[in-house]
Amino acid sequence: MRQGDELAGKVALVTGGARNIGRAIARSLAAAGAAVMVNANASREAAQETVAMIEKAGGKAAVFIADVTDPAAVASMVDETIQRYGRLDILVNNAAIRSETPFAKTTLEEWRRVLSTVLDGAFICTQACLPHLARSGSGAIVNIGGLTGHKGALHRSHVVTAKGGLAAMTKALALDLAEHHITVNCVVPGTVETQRGLPGAPERPSHRVALPPVGRRGAPGEIAAMVRMLCGPDARYLTGQSIHLNGGGFMP
Repeated sequence: MRQGDELAGKVALVTGGARNIGRAIARSLAAAGAAVMVNANASREAAQETVAMIEKAGGKAAVFIADVTDPAAVASMVDETIQRYGRLDILVNNAAIRSETPFAKTTLEEWRRVLSTVLDGAFICTQACLPHLARSGSGAIVNIGGLTGHKGALHRSHVVTAKGGLAAMTKALALDLAEHHITVNCVVPGTVETQRGLPGAPERPSHRVALPPVGRRGAPGEIAAMVRMLCGPDARYLTGQSIHLNGGGFMP
């Protein structure tokens, strides 16, 4: 992971930052010089491991455990970020639930849980962070979407709907927040090689084992590199976009 200083003096909040893509994003932003608040809902140990990795590399980071669908918890998380670091310049909405259930068997509870984490979470976190991002003068919000939201996917109607909504929300926020000099973009990963949940979790379903044209799955660090660029000074004219990283698996 390349060290740099393009984000020196900046502060970032990364939701769902305990492992996989979220961890890679937190580490990449820290490598660019930002102090990072790593959020997780329950994975405290994994989030602390992420912080330890950042600190070992000479960066600054801390953990805050909070459910992004809980406005009070999110407010406390943002307050703690400001108290610890004095400012907030970057928000990465990465928290998500990626369950798989045939539509006929999807309960309303499961439907709401997936949509709430992705969409309500992004809404609540963005509103809580907005006053501080506006004061930054160069605030950046990056939403982590999903290929399913553009291409569809078997047994993932709730995830498809949530991620599609996040792409639409990105456009709306880009317009609403432009006056505050806040850029808003959506990074859309394709098939990425990640740890599939906790030990004992099922293997990747057979209908999702195909590789994209480049012949491999992406790495979390490749997604993180795009997020880092979008948060930096070279991307201030880029907003309202869904940027696809999928090895050629989807070409809109």
